[in-house]
Amino acid sequence: MLGNLLWVSGAILLGILLLHPRILAAMRNFDARNRERLAAEREEKRDALAHFRRTLALAEEQVETVQTVTVDDPRTGTAVTRYVFEGETFASADEAEQVRAEKLRAIAKSFYRDLPAALRARREDDRIKGA
Repeated sequence: MLGNLLWVSGAILLGILLLHPRILAAMRNFDARNRERLAAEREEKRDALAHFRRTLALAEEQVETVQTVTVDDPRTGTAVTRYVFEGETFASADEAEQVRAEKLRAIAKSFYRDLPAALRARREDDRIKGA
């Protein structure tokens, strides 16, 4: 009885996979991304600076990008380009990017400032579980 159920389920699954190439394409894309991620992890194990790059990448995810906006200049009435970061408007992209970089550094520094306490708590949890 269970064998029949497995055969029918397998036949249905095979039919779905053969009839819908989009499913196969999605599975191939998932597999390719997974292989890239695993290769990157292997590379990171050999790279001494990988931890810093990963920390900056995580900080990058937490900080918004600099937005480019066009507004009318109140003095001349002509359109000018301004740059907005976290609600603050800047006249140049360099200024906005500099403020954004300072924000990234602050997040990364706070991570490394909190890291010893987090590692200590993790060791204590391991001791409790291992006891």
